Amino acid sequence: MNKTGLIHIIDDESIIHEVLGELLTSEGYKIESSFSGEEALKKHTHKAFDLTLLDLLMPGIDGIKTLKEIKKKDPKAIIIIITAYASVESAISTMKIGAFDYIQKPFKHDELLLTIQRAIEHKKLREENLHLKDRLKKKFSFDNIIGKSKVMQDVFEVIKASAPTRSTILIQGESGTGKELVAQAIHQNSDRRNFPFITVNSGSLPPDLLESHLFGHVKGAFTGAVSQKKGLFETADQGTIFFDEISSINLETQAKLLRVMQEKEFMQLGGTKTIKVDTRLIAATNTELEELIREKQFREDLYYRLNVIKVEIPPLRNRKEDIPLLVKHFIDIYSKENNKDIHEATEEVMEILEKYHWPGNIRELENLIERAVVFSTSYIITRENLPPLLLSSDSEELINISLPKGNLHLKEQTHLFQKHAIITALKKTNGVQKKAAALLGVKPTTLNEKIKRFKINTTDLPD
Repeated sequence: MNKTGLIHIIDDESIIHEVLGELLTSEGYKIESSFSGEEALKKHTHKAFDLTLLDLLMPGIDGIKTLKEIKKKDPKAIIIIITAYASVESAISTMKIGAFDYIQKPFKHDELLLTIQRAIEHKKLREENLHLKDRLKKKFSFDNIIGKSKVMQDVFEVIKASAPTRSTILIQGESGTGKELVAQAIHQNSDRRNFPFITVNSGSLPPDLLESHLFGHVKGAFTGAVSQKKGLFETADQGTIFFDEISSINLETQAKLLRVMQEKEFMQLGGTKTIKVDTRLIAATNTELEELIREKQFREDLYYRLNVIKVEIPPLRNRKEDIPLLVKHFIDIYSKENNKDIHEATEEVMEILEKYHWPGNIRELENLIERAVVFSTSYIITRENLPPLLLSSDSEELINISLPKGNLHLKEQTHLFQKHAIITALKKTNGVQKKAAALLGVKPTTLNEKIKRFKINTTDLPD
């Protein structure tokens, strides 16, 4: 199997260049030769090499000084020292100043090729890791949270100020507004960025299983606990733990969560040993926690622990001036993913998108643009690429709600709106919650939580 890469051979002996040149070119490598340290340093100023083979003993600038100068010019340079038997001790010492490895003369061809392959693979892996970290940083940078509107600029100010701190953060916003993206951006721009970011989907697990996930358990703690298991808090030590939809956690688990926040310690299920952790907590909710406190469904003391810094993300319908930016952003992403040359949408499409009420917020817009890009056969997204729901009168059905006459508190109106919308969606999908959730643009777990909260009987939907 042929290899690739440009290798710089630095040695004052012509025979070494001949032997190495023939061996490495037969393997598919490209070769650059230098016969002195002085010549080599000039070439390193103007060229980038995948790997350097450096003789330790040379007249003039010797191998150690050449190594130091190359590493000064390029700290990431991969250098393998070539040394005679008598200089092995010196070769080992060069690894302290940046050499990757050393090969002893006379060298075995297989051993040399294996060392070179390992070094180049190490270089590629390191570059891939740096690339992935750069992509991760860009993906979760504040620049990737799109918005020129005044309300989003206010959000940016809060998260930029709060990211470097150690404070607990509560993110509030409707489903699909990008709460987890904000949480990840805060983590990536904090001093915890090199430690884990763990997401807890609070509403998707029963209480006992959730506690086992959070705190871990010892062997025999319950039926099926055949071995000890580390919990998410311990896994996220030094990093960030993000509770998505924290309002769905039951009161007993809330009490245990409060203790972890106050004492920075917990015990595994069935355990007696106290485990210390240093974990930043970010929580998200799409409901008013103050109202749940009044209904005795959420602990007031936990709320105040969570609500140190509050980030309120506006729904898309309240920031429609951001829609053109978001559309362009998603078109660029999904055009690249699908190998298409699409750069924009027609004016008609933009008008439709700006008039729509977006119950599913940014998540719904992103899914719609991805679908439009996939179905587009042109260089531009047209009306024909939009889903029927967006074009039909049915798209307005969920917001044409008749409210009772008289004065109503805003929250009561909001609850009536949500309940009616859920019932309408369930009727349209014959009670299939997954389809109803898709129609409403929310997660199935979120819909299920709201059905329970509004006490909607899904087996006997009103006409």
